[in-house]
Amino acid sequence: MFIRLVKMEFRTEAIPVFIEIFDQSSPLIRAFPGCEFLELWQDQHHQAIFFTHSHWTGPEALEAYRHSDLFQQTWAQTKPLFARPAQAWSVDRRMIFY
Repeated sequence: MFIRLVKMEFRTEAIPVFIEIFDQSSPLIRAFPGCEFLELWQDQHHQAIFFTHSHWTGPEALEAYRHSDLFQQTWAQTKPLFARPAQAWSVDRRMIFY
């Protein structure tokens, strides 16, 4: 499993636009080959900060998505809404607690 976290900070007035974009694109992203999981998080104290948390079958699946028309279209709509550049991390899960 390949886990990706992306932090995005939006201009306050752009938050509803981003949420609409995510609502429309997330089913398509979840259906993209290699995507096993996708969710959106919002910071409790800084409402303009969001994170996507996604699981992929491997780095090649994420790269295929990042080079797809779906990503290009979604990113072209999302990027102009940022207050700051996005940050991304590829991480390994070290422990699971239930």
